[in-house]
Amino acid sequence: MTAEQIPYARQDISDDDVAAVSAVLRSAMLSQGPMVPAFERCVATAVGARHGVAVNSATSAMHIACLALGVGPGDVVWTTPTTFVASANCAIYCGADVDFVDIDPRTLNMSPAALAEKFATAEKNGRLPKVVIPVDFTGEPADMKAIAALCRRYGAAIIEDAAHALGGQYDGAPIGSGRYADITTLSFHPVKIITTGEGGMAMTNRDDLAEKMHLLRSHGITRDATVMSQADAGGWYYEQQGLGFNYRMTDIHAALGLSQMDRLSGFIHRRHEIAARYDAGFAAMPVITPYRDPAQISGFHLYVIQLEDADRRTIYDALHAAGIAVNVHYIPVHWQPYYRARGFRRGDFPAAEAYYKKALSLPMFTRLTDAQVDRVIETLGRLL
Repeated sequence: MTAEQIPYARQDISDDDVAAVSAVLRSAMLSQGPMVPAFERCVATAVGARHGVAVNSATSAMHIACLALGVGPGDVVWTTPTTFVASANCAIYCGADVDFVDIDPRTLNMSPAALAEKFATAEKNGRLPKVVIPVDFTGEPADMKAIAALCRRYGAAIIEDAAHALGGQYDGAPIGSGRYADITTLSFHPVKIITTGEGGMAMTNRDDLAEKMHLLRSHGITRDATVMSQADAGGWYYEQQGLGFNYRMTDIHAALGLSQMDRLSGFIHRRHEIAARYDAGFAAMPVITPYRDPAQISGFHLYVIQLEDADRRTIYDALHAAGIAVNVHYIPVHWQPYYRARGFRRGDFPAAEAYYKKALSLPMFTRLTDAQVDRVIETLGRLL
């Protein structure tokens, strides 16, 4: 009998989650009701931010974050090549250009040294970025203190892409607190730390940015009498004050997220237990296990190893044949055909490319059992 397949990730849905969603489905309002503001307040409180703006995906959150910071044609935005394409695409949506900063081979996050070098060159060329988007890859916090110091020096705003990192901590504060970033974006995709089915949120401590993002997520429309040009119009009156989008989150999704937030600390604890079991199991094997800064706390969305001397394709195929659905995160963004057509080439960011050639994401989700973790370790050990 073939063993049950172990996915690389899976949502963790409880009876309480189902009840929370069912309650909304039986209520008068499925969208634009009370659940989205309640979810925003809950997440903002959890991460220590002043505002949370819930939207229908983390990609939408990054798009409106760029727009709120004034990104547009003629601007350039920098991010890392080791990320999902959305971290770069958000700038293209605004008509801006994108460039990349290579990673630190140990942390796999944006390298402050590479960033400093790129800033110095960009200043000489008169082409400084409007926004820098560091990514907390796998949930391990980027070196935000060093990145922020450089961005302040050269006048760039920061959007921290924390899609992998809810529940983690950096410099003694929850990721998303906004200590070093103008805006932090979170993801609630089913494989992330908590889920709303699909969804995202933009966190900020700036009232002006929150106001802009609230408008942008809902067609640019407001009913706020204090800002409308005809404040004394009838109760039906609304105004479109700019070009926005339909990026709203529904109350159905928000209810699920609000329920999931009750278990956030437990989710993070279990992910760290799984990571520790993997670490011990791979200690004597020819693999590089994930780096963790002992002064910080990872969200541990992913557990990514690097194969030192093995052929990844062979290992990947054999693990899938054995019922273990490993994955690879990520193909360098600048290798994608769309970005090659914009002038990027293989070899442009050697550290990111060297990492990618060895990377393998192992199963990581809260309902992964110790027995399943041991099966992954034993199967990979036999293959190596």
